[in-house]
Amino acid sequence: MESTQQLQEKAREIQERLGPQIEEAKRGLSDLNTRVKAFVRERPGVCLLGALALGFVVGRIASRR
Repeated sequence: MESTQQLQEKAREIQERLGPQIEEAKRGLSDLNTRVKAFVRERPGVCLLGALALGFVVGRIASRR
């Protein structure tokens, strides 16, 4: 069985490898969120119609049970 110190070292290595990728994903999601918010503010009617259509489709799929 591995010691606590070895497990901590492995966890540190994984964090060092994945840290930059996680930060890049955070930045990408933040950018996407900003763009989506801007789109919704510029075109609220289109977004409402899209939500209505999506709700209709999901409702039709769910009612087939």
